[in-house]
Amino acid sequence: MAGIEDAAPAGLPDPDDGIEAARALQLELAAKVRLRDGYSTPLRTVAAFNVDYEDGGATARAVAVLFDADSLQKLGSEIARAPVPITRIPGLLSFRGLPALLQALEALPQAPDLAFVAGHGIAHPRGLGLAAHFGVASGVPSIGVANEILVGSGSEPHQVRGAYTPLRSQGKQVGWLLRSRLACDPLVVSPGHRMSMASTADLVMRFTRDDRLPEPMRLAELLGPPRDGEAEGDD
Repeated sequence: MAGIEDAAPAGLPDPDDGIEAARALQLELAAKVRLRDGYSTPLRTVAAFNVDYEDGGATARAVAVLFDADSLQKLGSEIARAPVPITRIPGLLSFRGLPALLQALEALPQAPDLAFVAGHGIAHPRGLGLAAHFGVASGVPSIGVANEILVGSGSEPHQVRGAYTPLRSQGKQVGWLLRSRLACDPLVVSPGHRMSMASTADLVMRFTRDDRLPEPMRLAELLGPPRDGEAEGDD
């Protein structure tokens, strides 16, 4: 895979250091998040990433699918498995899935211009959900797309396709509630890394067709293996 700029060390906690050390590392990595647009224009490629778990949660399985940004023709897909480095602790789940996600990214024929990641970006208690952690570790501009709110609150968007309202936590905007499909719950979308708040919802809608999910994520679920593993929620 081609080299990626602006990548930082993934930073995985030592299991012996305890929960507070892991949370401190999250804050350190969250300080590296860049909330301004760093993606190529025009977009040439996009990718979707998701992760679930096998072996009773001991193994992370990541799916990565690369698409042409205009035609959404599949350019490559990879599945990677990796042992999880820490036990399951809410708020720290990105540490569990990140090694497998980075392996899947590395195996793609090229780095995408933009990544949609199943999980949160900065809409996280310490500003480092899976999409933000992935973006900082890889340097790839990223957006988190989640099903449920992890932190903060916001008013329901109007029943108009593409409507969105701010998601706020402690007086600060951390994402959007996006009505991507009528008669469905809104998606929770937030910038991950090298992505501005202003661009996030519009980019998700740009790649959304008839489904609730943006098309790259929907196709990644179809192209990936049967999801018979253990989901861990939207962290």
